[in-house]
Amino acid sequence: MTEKKTKIKGNMIQRRLIPSYIFLSIVAFFSVFPLYWMITAATNTTVDVARGKIWFGTYAAENFKNLVANTNLWRSMGNSFLYAIVQTLLCLFVCSLAGYGFELYHDKGKDILFAILLMAMMIPGVATMIPLFTMMSKVHLLDTVWGFVLPAISTPFMIMMFRQNSRNFPPDIMEAARIDGLSELSIFFRMYMPVMKSTYAAAAVITFMNAWNSYLWPRVVLRKNEAQTMPILIANLANGYTVDYGMLMMGVLFSTMPTIIIFFVLQKQFAEGITGAVK
Repeated sequence: MTEKKTKIKGNMIQRRLIPSYIFLSIVAFFSVFPLYWMITAATNTTVDVARGKIWFGTYAAENFKNLVANTNLWRSMGNSFLYAIVQTLLCLFVCSLAGYGFELYHDKGKDILFAILLMAMMIPGVATMIPLFTMMSKVHLLDTVWGFVLPAISTPFMIMMFRQNSRNFPPDIMEAARIDGLSELSIFFRMYMPVMKSTYAAAAVITFMNAWNSYLWPRVVLRKNEAQTMPILIANLANGYTVDYGMLMMGVLFSTMPTIIIFFVLQKQFAEGITGAVK
């Protein structure tokens, strides 16, 4: 009798969840469909894309050949990888060191400084673009990797993220390391960084995606075609008098794949880092 009641109760719960499943399925479809359409459009001709064809075609090889022949695809891919990797590494080091210092070495002055730093998040990036461009021009960093990277190696959001997650860092580890004679920098490199690897993974995903997809600042600071990134290349493809949508979507596919791969490789660590997990 008890088993029968349990089964009936389980069936009732499943029936109640049916509307939720239907709603989530619809949301998932609308979320995934643009990615599916991008992939199918890269395999079709411009005419087929304009007509709204949503199934795979046989024009992928031709679109790829046109993309390679008419653009500096490999140079732009290499530039994007170079800029994104350098920015990610420097941002992780600078922001984690700042977050570590703000959280584990408390005093009133640092709390005031951190509050001022958070206020900087309220300033739109466009408002600082002209001063930044002037600075980069005066130090001759236009069309260079450092002109792209330097304004973004320290962001208030990343510092705040590392500071918040540093609250889960066990202080006993620091005390034990100091007793063993480790310096403060040694504690940071040998104790803090390995323990906070999930936070580093989450920050790496966010920083790499932001750097890879960045458009406005690279458009300003990278003036030569040899220094352009993938977003600039795609924008140039879309700005012509006649747009080859098949070739354009092939370029979008190439630009999207690295971020998708990195996210799926690090998705577990990303989820743990966002929730503040410490290992």
